[in-house]
Order: sequence, then C-alpha cells, then structure tokens
Amino acid sequence: MPLAGAHGGPHGGGAAASRRKILLKVVIVGDSGVGKSSLLDQYVNSKFNNHYKATIGADFLSKEIVIDDRRVTLQIWDTAGQERFQSLGVAFYRGADCCVLVYDVNNARSFENLASWRNEFLVQASPPGDPHRFPFVVFGNKIDVHESKRQVSEKRAVAWCQEQALAGGAAGVPATPGATGTTAASTHNSSMPLFLTSAKEGIQLEEAFKTIARMAFEKEQGEVELSFPDPIKIDGESGGGLHGADGSCAC
Repeated sequence: MPLAGAHGGPHGGGAAASRRKILLKVVIVGDSGVGKSSLLDQYVNSKFNNHYKATIGADFLSKEIVIDDRRVTLQIWDTAGQERFQSLGVAFYRGADCCVLVYDVNNARSFENLASWRNEFLVQASPPGDPHRFPFVVFGNKIDVHESKRQVSEKRAVAWCQEQALAGGAAGVPATPGATGTTAASTHNSSMPLFLTSAKEGIQLEEAFKTIARMAFEKEQGEVELSFPDPIKIDGESGGGLHGADGSCAC
C-alpha cells in the first residue's frame, strides 16, 4: 500500500519522515470457522461474540498504532473462508503488505489447509518482487479451549513454519516469546512467526499485530527504495561520471 500523506518524497529526512502517515494493508485468510472475524473484532474493538456469521466476500477494519516511534494505520481485511467465495480473493488480496494465515488448534484440517491458503494468496495477490519473500505470519487460534481437545501441537506448527520458510525463503523476523510455552511466538529467525492466540481472551493479539506491522513496514520500505534508485551523477564526482579527466565530454 502507498504511504499516505508523505512529505518530501521517499528520501525526505528528519522530522518530516518520522511524521509521515503510513497505511499498511494486512489480509487474514484461513478456513471458515477458525475465528478470523473474531480475531479482528477483538483486536480492533476489544469485543468478542460467540455467534459470528460467516463472512461473505471480505470486510475490513482499521487500527492506528505506534511502532518504533512511527504512527501506522493497519487496514486489516477479513476474508471469506468458504470455498465458493475464494474466487473473489484477487479483488481483496492485491496491494497487501502482509498476510496472516489462521488455523484452529482444535481442527487439524484447518492446519493442513494452510499451505493451500498461502499458495492461493500468492497466486491471487501477485506481489511484486520475489513472492517467496512476501511476509506471512501464522496464528494458531482458539487456545482458550481445553488442551485435551487440541489437535495441532505447537511443535508441529513450529516445524511447519520452518519448513515453509526453508522451502521458499519466506520473510521472517525474530519474535519475542510469550510468558509461557502455550502462548509463545516462534523464536526461529528463519521461520514464519507463529502466535498461539485466543480471540475470546485476547491472548497474543497485541504482540502479534506489532510483529505484523513491523514486517509490513519493512516490505513497504523495501518497495519504495526499489522504486527510487540512486541518481546518476553527471558532474564528474566519485569517479568521472560523464566527463573525461580534462573536463571534456566523454561521449
């Protein structure tokens, strides 16, 4: 997503750059029923409802946060998990700066489908640059349910995140573990960050979306730098440029 309200262009420095308004688009995908809408409502509005209706198409909410002294607006898109709506993905995935893959820790099938969701997102979004470097974050949701019902262990989820990163070189950042093993994020630098979350109790959401914002911002900054390469010097500084040693034109 573009930087909104930027002052002085991408190379503007100092206070103007720090005051620049930054809009980052985040897309949440995963099977129907894993809690995507609940996660979004809890994070943005601090609300939880046990009776959400299935999302049709997509919807989004925005939240303004401060990351490393920068004011950032996250535009978070909640997409339909039902197969009949997946063809609409291209309209909502384009321009995303980060993608969140969500599964239900109590539903093994939703976890097994993560690879399909990741691949579908990359096909539909067609992100610029190397698609394997696009930032993904994984949420294992509904950890508030009793552990006896859990079908996907944290160890299995961490292993999958590492495999995906090694296979495709996916972007990842170091993540800070939570207070206990059941809420810890993956701490492997080469892995997709993994957060075990609860939309019902709000577990790990603040930490998770801060990580998402940093990853999305780094991606956005990288694209801006690629769009504005270093200028060509023509005055003979730093090694001649377009002029010969005697000042005459070298062309």
